Amino acid sequence: MHDPTPDTSLGSFATVLAGELPGTWTSTYHPDRSGLDVVTDAVWDMNEVAEALAKHPVDHCAVLQRSDGTRLFVAEQPGHAEGYLIAALAPADAPAEAFRGVREPDGIAIDADPFSAAEHLTFDLLPRYYVAAHQVFKNTEHLTREAPTEERLVMTWSDGALVVDEPDRADITRVLTDHGFVHDTARSVLVLPGDDTARQAASVRATGERLSALGIDTVLRHPQTRPALGTTPVAPPSPSVVSPYRGR
Repeated sequence: MHDPTPDTSLGSFATVLAGELPGTWTSTYHPDRSGLDVVTDAVWDMNEVAEALAKHPVDHCAVLQRSDGTRLFVAEQPGHAEGYLIAALAPADAPAEAFRGVREPDGIAIDADPFSAAEHLTFDLLPRYYVAAHQVFKNTEHLTREAPTEERLVMTWSDGALVVDEPDRADITRVLTDHGFVHDTARSVLVLPGDDTARQAASVRATGERLSALGIDTVLRHPQTRPALGTTPVAPPSPSVVSPYRGR
């Protein structure tokens, strides 16, 4: 039988509440303001709890965490009111854009009874949280699929010269021609001659820096060698050499 006068101190309340919720939960008590801003900034609420935090910053709180990563914020009601405010904390690993258009699973005010509080959370706040969190995770997956792939420009050595397939983008072509690459229309490539190796190296460095500013990696590559018919290659092709001028 439950104790009719449960311990109403915040830490004890949160510990008992964690044991009453479905699943495996842990309770962490934060006794002072050290690091509390990180916690309160994650409170996923635009209603009663958010308003209370804006008017009455908390100086201690508790955080409940379920084994699946679900987190709940627990704080005393402001002023002389009895009971607690409980709100979900937003998923920590989701980008801000994933929350766009998702309704916050606003928190609740409950009495200082962890057993009745567990019922309110189980049938009210947590279902709303799981709906909102599911939408955030779906949005995150969508954003990940839409993320642009890294662009790369390959310069291939050929008899001392560097050869680049003619780019589709005019701005990339302009960077190459600005630094000494010339069109070979017969092969649809651009070529950087190797007559002056010092000048060639300087051109490669300058080209890499400008392409990096455009978000494009530059790769220097040796051509693949093909064995003569009926023979076995003695050694594998030389590995690619990645330029230090990488996109940021």
